[in-house]
Amino acid sequence: MSKNKKFNDRPFAYRQEIEFEVTTLTNLGLGLGRVPLPGGAASAAPVPQSRGEPGLPGTPAQGAGGWVVMVPFTLPGERVRARVYRNHKNYSEADLLEVLAPSPHRVSPPCPLYGRCGGCQYQHLAYAEQLAWKRRQVAELLEHMAGIHFPVDPVVGSPREFGYRSKITPHFAGPKGPVTNADAGVSIRDLTPLSFPIGFLRQGTRFDLVDVPRCEIATDAINAKLPEARARARERAAAGEYPRGGTILLRDAGGAVVLDYDEAVTEEVRLPGAGGVLRLRFLARDFFQNNPFILPAFVAHVAGQAASGGARFLIDAYCGSGLFALGAARSFQRVAGVEVSESSVAFARENAAANGVGNAVFLAAEAGAVFVGLDFPAAETAVIIDPPRKGCDESFLLQLLAFLPRTVVYVSCDPATQMRDLRQFLNAGYGLVRVQPFDLFPQTRHLECVATLSLDRRRPAA
Repeated sequence: MSKNKKFNDRPFAYRQEIEFEVTTLTNLGLGLGRVPLPGGAASAAPVPQSRGEPGLPGTPAQGAGGWVVMVPFTLPGERVRARVYRNHKNYSEADLLEVLAPSPHRVSPPCPLYGRCGGCQYQHLAYAEQLAWKRRQVAELLEHMAGIHFPVDPVVGSPREFGYRSKITPHFAGPKGPVTNADAGVSIRDLTPLSFPIGFLRQGTRFDLVDVPRCEIATDAINAKLPEARARARERAAAGEYPRGGTILLRDAGGAVVLDYDEAVTEEVRLPGAGGVLRLRFLARDFFQNNPFILPAFVAHVAGQAASGGARFLIDAYCGSGLFALGAARSFQRVAGVEVSESSVAFARENAAANGVGNAVFLAAEAGAVFVGLDFPAAETAVIIDPPRKGCDESFLLQLLAFLPRTVVYVSCDPATQMRDLRQFLNAGYGLVRVQPFDLFPQTRHLECVATLSLDRRRPAA
């Protein structure tokens, strides 16, 4: 029995070491393998969600080869030695101790903090293989969560594998916070005000921080500015400004790094072909895609898919400062962008004028009132939706499916919630036309996925 009374010691004892082969990756970036148990009682129970996020749907726990064990920083085909730290009802979690037989796709991570910092999951995996696994995971999510087989296009890779991220938000607990320094192993209360960690959560924890003096996926300009930002945060904390900790924002807009949440920045997006250059202003704290190097291809694809069904009108829901609406405006007679944030709508209007776009209007409205006041005929309208990670609000989906536009282009940073919502579109009579992932987040488990749906040009599920 475990000395920890709260630890469930079945099927493994606390800190028990086990060896097994990793067979696949979950969409959380974890290696997954199976360990035979005495008796081998079969169970078809799926691996449950982890920390509120979906794991690999449909993966049986015991049976089909053994009990499921998940270990970070491992790859399919590797034999590993791991130490169990938690048993769930249907699977176990373990820390990697040693890779006994490495995958041919394993590479050396350039970041010295990799494996401790929880920001990246794939630095040990060759980039071409990252793209292949992300494509496979989108296809699996389509099958298990949307209930259909459909060909997923190869993932469009980022022109930069490192040094691409144009915004980071390191955080800290502050001199009086409860968080520990994961590297030093000491309480924050034992540290001086000028030595507490500023960085990101330690892998596999909810409260421990890893000090991050440099981030390999951030742009060079951000890393050049990061020492100044960290020093300023520590000085302000020492002066008592952050008794409970805080967050630093660094936003790189064309090489000019802004630290002020409320400062307006300008981002240029050079669209392919005759698309020209979009110049977009927004607040540094506002949402904006954080990989400017892949952004031109990403925006061009979304705009092209919206226009591909022949619609004359476009509605950009969740429009922000107007990125997709303005990027697609030249392909439509009239465009309307809708956004809950009034400040973002004000910037979108300013951006339309600055870019010479005269056929677009922008409205501030709640998600439940996107179509109020719009006179676009549904049969001639395309809708772009780019909701937050949690997916679409039910009220928004209900009104969208009551409106029944000709084409829907669903952009998502979480394919799992996207595929969940997709079921409602399919039930309403839409058919998938195309599924195109974009890797806006190399070295991490995250990606953007663009699903195009058509009401009048269906493609039967494969």
